Amino acid sequence: MANIKSAAKRARQSVKRHDRNKSISSGVKGQVRKTREAIATKDAAAIDAELKAAMSSLEKAASKGVLHKRNAARRIGRLARAAHAAKSGGQAQE
Repeated sequence: MANIKSAAKRARQSVKRHDRNKSISSGVKGQVRKTREAIATKDAAAIDAELKAAMSSLEKAASKGVLHKRNAARRIGRLARAAHAAKSGGQAQE
């Protein structure tokens, strides 16, 4: 345990931020997993709905600092490319 008052406060803040970030990042992971499952089924309506939700959660995580903005943009781009390929019947380029 920290002996200095400011160090104790930083430790409390760190725990609070860790819990918040963990919650947000696990939500993002779940949403991305649902989107990938929808892409695997090739159901256009489900793909659109899940992609929109995944994009929203990724952007929200980036705005809160849980993910870097470029990391979120890269993930959104990959999901969108895979979704487009699944809807058009083609293969996504890697």
